[in-house]
Amino acid sequence: MATDGSTGGVALCLLIPLIALLTVPGGSAQYPLDDRGGLGRMFDGIGAISGGGATSRLLVNYPEPQRTEILDYLFKPNFGASLHIFKVEIGGDAQTTDGTEPSHMHYPDDQNYFRGYEWWLMKEAKKRNPAIKLIGLPWAFPGWIGYGKCWPYDFPDVTAYYVVSWIIGAKQYHGLDIDYIGVLRHTLDRLGLKNVGLIAADGDWEIAHSMIVDPYLSEAVQVIGAHYPGTHTATDAVQTGKKLWASEDYSTYNDEVGGGCWARILNQNYVNGNMTSTISWNMVASYYEELPFGREGLMTAKEPWSGHYVVSTPIWITAHTTQFSQPGWYYLKTVGHLDKGGSYVALTDDLGNLTVIIETMSHNSSICIRPPLPDYNVSAQTATFYLQGSFSNLRMLQVWYSSLDINNTKLVMFKKLPPLKVENGSFTLQLGVNEVYTITTLLTGQKGSFPDPPKSKPFPLKYKDDFNVRNPPFTEAPYFADQSGVFEYFTNTSDPGDHVFTFRQVLTQRPISWASDAYQAISVIGDYEWSNVTVTCDIYIETPDTGGLFVAARVDQGGSLTERAKGIFFWVFADGSYKVTSDLLGKIILCKGLAGVRARNWHTLSLHINGSNVSGLLNGHSLWKEVVTVGPSHGWAAIGTNSFEFAQFDNFIIEAQEPE
Repeated sequence: MATDGSTGGVALCLLIPLIALLTVPGGSAQYPLDDRGGLGRMFDGIGAISGGGATSRLLVNYPEPQRTEILDYLFKPNFGASLHIFKVEIGGDAQTTDGTEPSHMHYPDDQNYFRGYEWWLMKEAKKRNPAIKLIGLPWAFPGWIGYGKCWPYDFPDVTAYYVVSWIIGAKQYHGLDIDYIGVLRHTLDRLGLKNVGLIAADGDWEIAHSMIVDPYLSEAVQVIGAHYPGTHTATDAVQTGKKLWASEDYSTYNDEVGGGCWARILNQNYVNGNMTSTISWNMVASYYEELPFGREGLMTAKEPWSGHYVVSTPIWITAHTTQFSQPGWYYLKTVGHLDKGGSYVALTDDLGNLTVIIETMSHNSSICIRPPLPDYNVSAQTATFYLQGSFSNLRMLQVWYSSLDINNTKLVMFKKLPPLKVENGSFTLQLGVNEVYTITTLLTGQKGSFPDPPKSKPFPLKYKDDFNVRNPPFTEAPYFADQSGVFEYFTNTSDPGDHVFTFRQVLTQRPISWASDAYQAISVIGDYEWSNVTVTCDIYIETPDTGGLFVAARVDQGGSLTERAKGIFFWVFADGSYKVTSDLLGKIILCKGLAGVRARNWHTLSLHINGSNVSGLLNGHSLWKEVVTVGPSHGWAAIGTNSFEFAQFDNFIIEAQEPE
């Protein structure tokens, strides 16, 4: 039988029903672990995603040693999640779920391979695990790609050039080899990038049918990737003989149920669907929790101001697989479902090592955010596993155990149990509900740990940033989370005064968005629970006549819902007018008038909110006051622009009162 994956998937579909469950007296079901009939598909690894979008935004601002500790929990082999695959967003300047990530090409004649933090993250991953596989995927594109249309594929050569430039830049400027991408095959080959694999369509299984009837397409694609497949694969996809991946999955709140979801799909994506890799969205929930899909990473790191982070249950569930198997190992064909619910997979390096992962996750303790999970039952059971073929001589196996039973007073996460003796070629386990076991020949597992991180603290009530950083390590200022547009550190080389180093919105065209970008640029910061707050900022409109910008507070929406944001927005415009609105769209006007502001001059705006009363100052003098608020009672502070236009901000200050 084939062991290279070319026919293994089809064989598995035929084999699973033939693994008869035998029940011995006393109620123990028997399961063979055997390689005599050949091996199943090659295991490609477990991974996670940074991006789609801005999911690692706050991680870069963590102090040391906490930042290093978080990275170790994610990437360090035999320590924590020990990820095999790292997938990043190729920033497209657009909102792609929880924020925007900057492009390496804002404009056709602009290339900068140091924007954002994904380059840094990929290097940190490689530093810890040189063998980790890197994937790049664009969720969105700068507006110029579409030549006036909100669609990136009418000019495929332009789109391919854009993506390939990112691959080449990764190598040229950062020494990073990208292993997989989504772009035209012939473009990769023409530029000498034959070693870069193509994942398609990174959405659903639909492309598989086209691959069956189109030999060129089939030859071009190395991996068929689907998002949130519910552990099942389309028949056409299996028939292609290609690698099948859950190239985006999980996306679930990282509590015990989220850990249960992850445990179930890591096994059953292969048992049910022949998928040899599962990649989590997202890797680390390092964004403001009130943004969409808060805390839906493998762990949580959303407080760089305090240094607090949480090593959540999915980290240790990941370890059950990643610390005891590696890409290039093979699944055995003898895998499947347990008699009374749950599943098991077995992998080997084909050199005598064996790893078995068993999960007994109940329905209500393993619901993923998508797709819907059909009802099923799991109960306690006794399972006997028979070691056959090249494993028949094994005498001792290591055991790692987790219990995710939400009714227990204390969870058990990734605990090393005493070794398990193999007697008469078999071993027997008493399996409870909501448990995960790893049974392995490997001795290298470790539950890594550090001293407890600092305690959780809210965002500081007083915060200021003058942006005076000559050589910033990242293009983004700390804690600002762009929700539309891109805000970057900027140096005014012609400014001899107090505003040499500023914070600038740099997009002049609406991007081609995967989500629904607002028509205004906005970056949020602070504590979502803030109600009474003063936001002060120096501002500089660059666009004569039509330019405008704002400072804001109580902003209640971000992510893909940014366009609907409500709050208190204090706008000034290059035509000399101002207005105060309770929405980002600028339609619900609370007051308006003349301010005398003009483009290309620095001014200072101050927005003061106390209870239901709002007032605004321009250059230290009252411009409007005693406006009665409407809309949300709390939310973030923010800065932004009236359209996609150049504008600068400096000397940003927040003074907030303790939330009630």
